[in-house]
Amino acid sequence: MAMSSSSQRVGVVGYGHLGQYLVERILKDGAALGLTLAFVWNRNSDKLKGLVPDDLILSNLSSFAERRCNVIIEVCHPQIVKEFGPLFLSQSHFLVGSPSALSDPDLNQQLCQAAQQYGNTLYVPSGALWGGQDIQRLNDSGGLKALFIRMSKHPSCFRLTGDVLSEWTEGEGRRVLFKGSVAELCPLAPNNVNTMAAAAVAAGSLGFTGVQGEIVSDTALSDFHVVEVEVTGPGGFSVHTVRRNPAKLGAVTGSATYNSFWNSLLICKGHGGRVYLC
Repeated sequence: MAMSSSSQRVGVVGYGHLGQYLVERILKDGAALGLTLAFVWNRNSDKLKGLVPDDLILSNLSSFAERRCNVIIEVCHPQIVKEFGPLFLSQSHFLVGSPSALSDPDLNQQLCQAAQQYGNTLYVPSGALWGGQDIQRLNDSGGLKALFIRMSKHPSCFRLTGDVLSEWTEGEGRRVLFKGSVAELCPLAPNNVNTMAAAAVAAGSLGFTGVQGEIVSDTALSDFHVVEVEVTGPGGFSVHTVRRNPAKLGAVTGSATYNSFWNSLLICKGHGGRVYLC
């Protein structure tokens, strides 16, 4: 069970751009908000030297329990969620920064069971998903009929498996890379479709196989990522949102998503053995 304390001890797993942002915010603003940095882990610990205090560097992730965290946030790769997610939940709340891992139904079940068994909460950040809580409410009321998400980015911003985008030329314009269920998209683009995975969590009645997604390469998008969400409800009800997230060329994560993750972290104070979109 997570410890009862006025101060939340936070472990950060991953030190890419998003991990660096979260660590810096906790060190700078955490004390005033009741957050204390317990540890930082990175696959290559050398990258932490001189940037993170030595006593906060965790060399072996398997020894995370020694740091007695209230919440652990993963911001590196879905494989870490698979290997350590249930273990994290046995000791603390767990904020999954790579919810594409939840497209694996067996892992999803293991995580939910661990949250229930130990009374901790599995948090899924909204990230770049606009209106996630509204989708969740419509789903919970039984009114959600369909959900479609399109993510459009400059080709340099995609990290795909296989050869779907092995070659591209500047100025080629718009190209649909894949369209299908989010369950199919997550293994193809595990680092790019976490927004879609968060939507699939919100739309629990549809799930990863029922929520439909599309990824689009567009060389015209040199300054933004674009996320379009189409929600269909009962009696002809529908909502279509378009979110333009400023992003540099080659950036997997848009700039507005960083603050979204920070706000999600502030919510992770326990909702009792469940999955919670934040």
